[in-house]
Amino acid sequence: MENIILCGSSSYDKKYYLDDKFDGLPQQIKDELKIMCVLYTEDVGGILTLEFEEDGTLTFQVTSDESDFLFDEIGSVLKVKQLQHTKRELLESLEMYYKVFYLHEEI
Repeated sequence: MENIILCGSSSYDKKYYLDDKFDGLPQQIKDELKIMCVLYTEDVGGILTLEFEEDGTLTFQVTSDESDFLFDEIGSVLKVKQLQHTKRELLESLEMYYKVFYLHEEI
């Protein structure tokens, strides 16, 4: 089973994406996800996607073009750790939402 992409942002084409499956999320959460992803890619570059793994764990996936010499790999790792810490409540809530509504788990 492939990971399910929640949202993503690209510094290359300056676009943000939220999967239509998650259009039912409250607007405040969608806005917070957009701000978080866009600021990340503006800060360190590359492409950031937030993906749900098979068990419902939300992961940060970071990629960059091989020719992108400005991509900050160290800054990327540090920024992801910072977001995981500062946005922990949001990320945990999204995992719970996914587990209940998509994996039909009882919490």
